[in-house]
Formats: sequence, C-alpha cells, structure tokens
Amino acid sequence: MTPPLAPAGWSRWLVPPAALSVHLSIGQAYAWSVFKPALESALGLSGTASALPFQLGIVMLGLSAAFGGTLVERNGPRWAMTVALCCFSSGFLLAALGAATEQYWLIVFGYGFVGGIGLGIGYISPVSTLIKWFPDRPGMATGIAIMGFGGGALIASPWSAQMLESYGTDSGGIALAFLTHGLVYAVFMSLGVLLVRVPRPGDRPSQSPSRPAAGALISTAQVSARSAVRTPQFWCLWVVLCMNVTAGIGILEKAAPMITDFFAETDTPVSVSAAAGFVALLSAANMAGRIGWSSTSDLIGRKNMYRVYLGVGAVMYLLIALFGDTAKPLFVLCALVILSFYGGGFATIPAYLKDLFGTYQVGAIHGRLLTAWSTAGVLGPLIVNGVADSQEAAGKSGSGLYGLSFTIMIGLLVVGFVANELVRPVHPRHHVPTPKASKEEADDQLADEQQHDARDRAA
Repeated sequence: MTPPLAPAGWSRWLVPPAALSVHLSIGQAYAWSVFKPALESALGLSGTASALPFQLGIVMLGLSAAFGGTLVERNGPRWAMTVALCCFSSGFLLAALGAATEQYWLIVFGYGFVGGIGLGIGYISPVSTLIKWFPDRPGMATGIAIMGFGGGALIASPWSAQMLESYGTDSGGIALAFLTHGLVYAVFMSLGVLLVRVPRPGDRPSQSPSRPAAGALISTAQVSARSAVRTPQFWCLWVVLCMNVTAGIGILEKAAPMITDFFAETDTPVSVSAAAGFVALLSAANMAGRIGWSSTSDLIGRKNMYRVYLGVGAVMYLLIALFGDTAKPLFVLCALVILSFYGGGFATIPAYLKDLFGTYQVGAIHGRLLTAWSTAGVLGPLIVNGVADSQEAAGKSGSGLYGLSFTIMIGLLVVGFVANELVRPVHPRHHVPTPKASKEEADDQLADEQQHDARDRAA
C-alpha cells in the first residue's frame, strides 16, 4: 500500500482515469432514490425511513473525509482507494444481507455507515495526487475526477432500474441488486487502485506551467492541515462552499415537485415524465459544471470563479422568484445554471485550497472543508421543504410555496459572496518551513506564531 512512484516516461494523463474509476463508482449515491419505492413496498417503510441510508451516507462522507484526510495524505492514494473500495463494496454486501433477511437496520448500517466511510475516503483519495500531477491546471484535473461523482448517477440510475426490473422489487430482488452493485463496483474501483501513481520527488510533471490569472491568490508556501483550520481563509472558504452547496441543493432535492408546482396553475402544466426529464437535465448540468467551470477557473482565477458562482447564482434565483412562473424556458435555464454552479463549486474548491495552502496536505484540508457539505446537505432541504410546508399550511399554492425560500437562498449566496471577498493570502506565520530554511528562520517563524497565540489568549 506504499504510494506507487511513477516510472520514467509515465504519462500523467493516466491518473485522471484512475480517479474517475473511483468517483464514477461512489457517485452511485446520487441514484439512491431508484431503490426507495421498492424498499418502501417490500419492507413497509415510509418515505422518510427509506431516505435514511442516503442521509447517513452523506453525513459519514463529510465526517470520514474530515477525520481521515490526514491518513489519506500520509498513506497515499493507493491506500485510500483500497479503503474506499473495501468500505463501499462491503456496504452494498451488508445491505444485500439486510434486504435478504428483511432487516432494514442492516441496510442503513451497511449502505449508510460503512458505505458512507467509503464515500468520504474515496472522494478525497485522488485530490492531492491530481494537483501534484497537474500544477499548471489543477482546476481541470480535479474537475475531471469530481465530474465522475456528479455523473455516477447517470450510469447507476438506469442500471439499477434495469436490475430491479430483472430481479424483481421484492426483498430478494433488492438483495440481488445490492449484491451485483457491490461486486461490480469492487472490480471497477480496483482499476483505479492498480493504475494510480504519484510523481517522483523532484519530478516536474508539467514543463510549461500556465501563467496565474490576474488577481489570483496563488502561494508557493505550504501550510499543514492543523495550521490551515486556524486561519480565517479556511473558514471563509467553509462559508463559501456551504452557501453555494445549500443554494444548489435547494433546487436539486425538490426538483420534480418544484417545477410541477410552479406551473400547476398555468395553461401549460408539467407532466410527470417532463418533470423526470427536468431532473435528468439538472444532473447533466451538475456534471458539466464540474469540468467546465473548474477548467475556466484555471484561466480567470479561483476567486473570480466563485464571484460568478455566488453573484450570478443570486441573480438566477431572483429571476426565478420574479418571473419563473411566467416563462418555462426561463425557469429551466436559470435552474440549469444554478446546478452547474453547484457542481462547479465542488470541483473548484480543491484548486482554491491548493492556491492558498499549497500541496503539502491539501487532501487533508479538503477533507476538513467537506464538513460544509454535510451541513449544507441538511440546511438546503430543511429550508425549501420547511418553507413550502409552512406556506401550504397558510393557504398558498403553486410558485407561492417557494418565494420565501428563494429569498433566503439569495441572502445565503450574498453571505457567501462577502466571505469570498474576505479571502486574502495566508499569513507567513502559518507556513511550513522549507527544507532550505535555516534553523534561525524556523525559530523565528515558531517564535512569531507563539507570540501571536499569546496575543490571542490575552485578547
């Protein structure tokens, strides 16, 4: 499990497919809804209960990424991908046993807890390695991999539906579907384990680094994960990611009923099949944004890219709130833009972290930052569903169910925009001394940090 060094002449373009094999697999999480109706029918579950495995999986994604990030940095990408493979596939196998014995708690534990650990470790496993291989285009490199997580459901959804149709939707059919998923994903993820390589010390993966974008906050210094979480830059980015994800989930989580409600009282209501097509379009926008916008950030800079995500995103929400129920194309277009920003935000954040904190422990820092995703995963649906329920109780209908929640989303995006504007280069006292630094320089940095800590305690 030691990090495999690339031999001479190794092409760095073999690393993104290795990362993609892992992310396309764990991206199945976005297709969990395919199993919900079958589980509810076979095991007599409510809609809330059938969502528990997915919800626990997302929570464990954030927690395992946060607490396992340092281990991933220490042990390397092959170790991380192997752990992800074992946990994610074992989660499906446990879920298969739970379905076969009709023990739903075992499905929740297997898919949600054990599989969720695989989600988190697998999500961050290639990030640091990709950034080291592509110092000239970190946004594009991480975008390729993280695009797989967004696009995994495009493969898993029809595949899972076909399996349920073939095996049946009773508990035995669901168990066979889970078993098939666990075995096939184990084989597919093993391709990434075998293919991944890290550059040799001193190697220059790119001989022609791109010029930094105007105003880009790019540092050549290195910051440890422990020091990074003590900087205001980390918490500003935490707010930025949380607000951007919350705004995207606000539409993604309730997409089908939302577009149906918006046009229910018009001359052109939306059918069930059209609503399903709308959800598919949102998934495609989510995936395209991860590679398109993150690659654009290499040209215009990460801070400017987030200005677009947050500023233009707020405008899109405003247009939907004001005119969305009068023009169906406008509603669809604005929603697609918001979801592309949602995906792009995920793919751009690792490169933003690299710009600020260096490559030293960027994977571990990224893992800690993903707790913002766990928070947003609860906050976004809570806002949209809670407001819609309260507005319905007040006698409102149609687009009136969502006006207040959209106003809240605009406010959250403005908060994220301000947090992004507050991001500045990291203070040198947080930098890791370079090997060439003299003992006196290191002592000076340590003394400066101790003095700053003393001032903080006194304050």
